Amino acid sequence: MRLVFAGTPETALPSLRTLIDSPRHEVVAVVTRPDAQSGRGRKVHPSPVAELAEEAGIEVLRPPKAGDPAFLDRLRELEPDCCPVVAYGALLPQPALDVPRHGWINLHFSILPAWRGAAPVQHAVLHGDEITGATTFQIVKELDAGPVYGVVTEEVRDSDTSGALLERLSVSGAGLLAATLDGVEDGTLEARPQPADGVTIAPKISVTDARVDWAKPAMHVDRLIRACTPNPGAWSEFRGQRVKLGPVRVVPGERLAAGEIVASKTSVLVGTASDAVELGEVQPQGKRLMGAVEWARGVRPEGKELFG
Repeated sequence: MRLVFAGTPETALPSLRTLIDSPRHEVVAVVTRPDAQSGRGRKVHPSPVAELAEEAGIEVLRPPKAGDPAFLDRLRELEPDCCPVVAYGALLPQPALDVPRHGWINLHFSILPAWRGAAPVQHAVLHGDEITGATTFQIVKELDAGPVYGVVTEEVRDSDTSGALLERLSVSGAGLLAATLDGVEDGTLEARPQPADGVTIAPKISVTDARVDWAKPAMHVDRLIRACTPNPGAWSEFRGQRVKLGPVRVVPGERLAAGEIVASKTSVLVGTASDAVELGEVQPQGKRLMGAVEWARGVRPEGKELFG
């Protein structure tokens, strides 16, 4: 099949590589978000998907909006049979959805209808799901509600950050997407409506949402920090400045006041509503990432001093 692939971040790269290498399909163009500022120097860079496509000699389309007339005209000229989508990051209007004869097929990182929305992996970690996965489905106007082609499952490990879990899902999901396109081309795969029950929504987790509430139980603190790693990054305040926090370890039976910091030569503990947690890596505002013990050695928390 002739494919126009839509995607933007690194998460989409395993799928794009798989389809470029597929003997059954031809990626004639990619659609991605416009070049954006990134890094310390805030220089303008192409998206990871754009970089890979350019390396492979594939045409790159960067419409500010997917409804732009010039983009729609070019899409029609390309005559794609299908448009696979992985983390494109923009809404697709009906005129765009109508172009390919097999529609737009999205790879979504949850088992639909659970966790429809922008941050399915983060919410799976945050809510303590034991199993998650990836789903291929036909894009329709309603958010992540189209009929499903296929599913793969993945265990959520106790130590998983959203970044680690998403990395595994992006690889297994790439195989699912390729198999889905093969089945669509053969006519052997038919999309089936999603169940009406079990719908949950996974909105984007903001920086404000990522602030740790030490008055919550240790399990919640642990899940929140892992869910927000690497983005947007969990944080707390110490002496009026933000400190970004990496994953923690729950210390059963150790009780401290909520937010209370107890530092020793080998560990830094912080109290929650239940057991204390041991900090791992931290990043003070404007400084590099470092181990919690090194951080505490520099700031020297005083008795009963708290994270805010």
